Amino acid sequence: MTNKSFCICPLASGSKGNSLFVSCCNSSILIDAGLSGIEIERRLKAVDISPESLTAIIITHEHSDHVKGAGILSRRFNLPVYITKKTYEACRGLGKIEALCLFECGKPFQIGKILVSPFSISHDATDPSGLTMEYNGEKIGIATDLGIVTSLVKEHLKNSNILYLESNHDPDMLINGSYPWHLKQRIKGRTGHLSNLDAAGLLSELETDALKHVILAHLSEENNCPEKAVQEISKTLNGSNIALHVAGPDKVGAIIKL
Repeated sequence: MTNKSFCICPLASGSKGNSLFVSCCNSSILIDAGLSGIEIERRLKAVDISPESLTAIIITHEHSDHVKGAGILSRRFNLPVYITKKTYEACRGLGKIEALCLFECGKPFQIGKILVSPFSISHDATDPSGLTMEYNGEKIGIATDLGIVTSLVKEHLKNSNILYLESNHDPDMLINGSYPWHLKQRIKGRTGHLSNLDAAGLLSELETDALKHVILAHLSEENNCPEKAVQEISKTLNGSNIALHVAGPDKVGAIIKL
């Protein structure tokens, strides 16, 4: 893709695997690669994106649902992998990466013409990060797998044109569901996952005229459903012109362009 504005396409989102495609100015980037390499290639081709067009992979943290296919894709298509040192050391199964590009949360870096700004988030991983991506006054904010919304998260995500945001669980479904108590505590804890209510609260602070699209991500298949997430978030976005989307685990989402 050679577009000079951002386009974004969720390839997979959920506990089974996560991967997000972002493209701008001849740079085509995977944010995480938590499916097999073959499956990520299949999903890219399903929306007419050539895997050969990829230019980089960014890893947000080491959990297998974010890194499963990263190593094989890096080797197959000669792709650099951007990752923090601590996350790389915590990864298992990446294998040999020829072009390893280490970054630090709080220190922006460039991929082509895109400015990537990684920031620390609260999750039970070694060195997890959220991201913003900027070019020519356009901005994408990406924050999934975080237990709480900190002032740092708000500061980085403000003035985004597209938000890719976790809306993991409905609190009542989680508490009344079949998960063991320790897992329920983990999910709703400070290093777990954002609920629909948490996501709505964050959006109420981030909503501006600049915000055009919100993509709800990492929905739990057992403790949430798209209808509940959309219903809760819609209360916050009531009356706005913001387009609301839901990223799912089993099929590619729509390509969204600014």
